[in-house]
Amino acid sequence: MRIAVSSETNAGLDAPVSGHFGGSPYFTLVEVTDGQIEASQAIANPHYPQHEPGAIPAFIRSQGADVMLTGGMGARAAAFFQHYGIQAATGATGTVCQAVQAFLQGQITGAAPCQEHGGHNCGDEHGHGQHAGH
Repeated sequence: MRIAVSSETNAGLDAPVSGHFGGSPYFTLVEVTDGQIEASQAIANPHYPQHEPGAIPAFIRSQGADVMLTGGMGARAAAFFQHYGIQAATGATGTVCQAVQAFLQGQITGAAPCQEHGGHNCGDEHGHGQHAGH
């Protein structure tokens, strides 16, 4: 399984998760086999800082990702990921490694689109942390 994680830096598994995938300067691609992290690679977001709707989901698809983990994303982006057959999951925090482990343990499960989405970074100020019951 290949998991893409929005990240603030190119530090791989140690990079902080970006609060919003569209405003993420990097993505870390993490290869997972049998529940174990096998490899990771940081790539620059070619659409940073400006992007057209659907451009980043198409880019993530071109990287062969099965899952997109991020702090938050808008409903339109979540719909693009669904269309491409990529599981989007919001609420990721901490480092890329911590987010991937939380996803693998079932603590991050699905996308709850930002309630207030615009040209801003909608990270923790919109409550994209762990949701109750997860």
